Amino acid sequence: MFVTAIVGQKGGTGKTTTSLCLAVSAARAGQAAVIIDLDPQANAANWKDRRTGENPAVIAAPVSRLKQTLETARTYGAEFVIIDTPGKSDSAAVEAARAAHLVLIPVRPQIFDLETLPGVRDLLRVAGDTPAYVILNGLHPQARKQAEDAKAMIEQTTGFKVCPFHLCHRGSYAEAPTTGSTPQELDPDGKAADEIDRLYKFITQHENM
Repeated sequence: MFVTAIVGQKGGTGKTTTSLCLAVSAARAGQAAVIIDLDPQANAANWKDRRTGENPAVIAAPVSRLKQTLETARTYGAEFVIIDTPGKSDSAAVEAARAAHLVLIPVRPQIFDLETLPGVRDLLRVAGDTPAYVILNGLHPQARKQAEDAKAMIEQTTGFKVCPFHLCHRGSYAEAPTTGSTPQELDPDGKAADEIDRLYKFITQHENM
């Protein structure tokens, strides 16, 4: 069972959307996928209520029950687990990172998001330095130079590794959750689907290491 934690110290960076999309990619690839929703707002769990089909499963749980929830997922044959954490919760971020094999940190290329990264770096050190990558999110589809400049700046100033690709601002990311779906289900051949599938394959490369 491979566990990825999606963390950050700010809301609105795309943690839940990334979690949903990755879990659906895993399910479409034939893996038994589970999202553990640690956010009290329960956005992932609410998304599941609007959805038909069992895979991926979504389990809403408090941080204090994370270890037991992971054991339950393992018992029932989960292969690909995403832990979706709330913003501004140090305890959730630390516990999720401790339980994970890999951490993803979605950020938008805005100063308020980027200023949170040193704090996230400190939290991950407390958690034991689980391998972590920043994933830039919400960029304009044509902002390639901005993306490359932001990746270089993040690596130079924070010490984080950055995913070699990024996620763009596309309407399907906001549209799909209203029907309990994800962009790759709305438009399997679309650009959003390609972005998410590349991120999923990036994670599975670490899973196979």
